[in-house]
Order: sequence, then C-alpha cells, then structure tokens
Amino acid sequence: MGENDTVNLIKLCVGAEKVEDLIAWQASRYGKGPAMHVTRMWPKRADEILNGGSLYWVFKGAVLARQRVLELSEVMGADGIARCAIVLDREVVRTEALMRRPFQGWRYLKPEDAPRDLPQGRAREDALPRELAVALAEIGLR
Repeated sequence: MGENDTVNLIKLCVGAEKVEDLIAWQASRYGKGPAMHVTRMWPKRADEILNGGSLYWVFKGAVLARQRVLELSEVMGADGIARCAIVLDREVVRTEALMRRPFQGWRYLKPEDAPRDLPQGRAREDALPRELAVALAEIGLR
C-alpha cells in the first residue's frame, strides 16, 4: 500500500471548545496510554486509515488539531452491541484552521483536503485566538 492509499477521518470534538480541552479530557480519562474514540460504525476503508491516517478534530466549526490513528479494535458496549474503538496516538498535532459545518458521526477526509500541520515551534506558542484563526480560514489564509 502506497502513500496515496491513505485516508483520514474527521469528527466534531463535542464538548470541547479548544484543543487544550481535548488534551485535558484525554489525560484524565486515559492517563499516559493511548486515547480512543468509540463509534458505532466500523470504517469500510480501515486499511487506508491504518496506512498513516489521522483523526482530525473540529472545534466549534474549525479543524484545529489531529491525532494519528494507531489501530481500530472491536469493543463491546454495555448494550451488547459491538462497536469500533479508534485508538489514537496521544500526541495532539495542531493544524491550520479549516472551516467545517456541523455533521453527524465521522467522515472520511482525503489527505489533499486536510489542513496542514502547524510548525512544531508554533505548538508551544500561544495559539491564535479562535476568532482570528477562523477569520483567516474564511478568507482563505489558513
């Protein structure tokens, strides 16, 4: 499988207003181990996701971060229904802002449509205020 055989996922980060909220929630829930997101639907394009794909997180209408997908595993819900656990690298990589309208569940995101990662040094600097990042994305300066 080549580099062109990769696909990402995109999902709303419900309950989080900023990237720090996601990081704090995952730390409190998973400690230092890998994080996961459990979903009803198993991705049909699992091999492409596992070929270097990431889960891109949408915060209040803008993609601002991603996490590399490490594996997909089956977990059983309390209701006895099998679900898909998307196991994620704990490193949260900040991205340039990319506007997204609300949607249900997760969607596929082609690598060429994904926002670029911010330079590593920028992740340690204060992030742009959300309103400014969104305004820049809206006018195409992402």
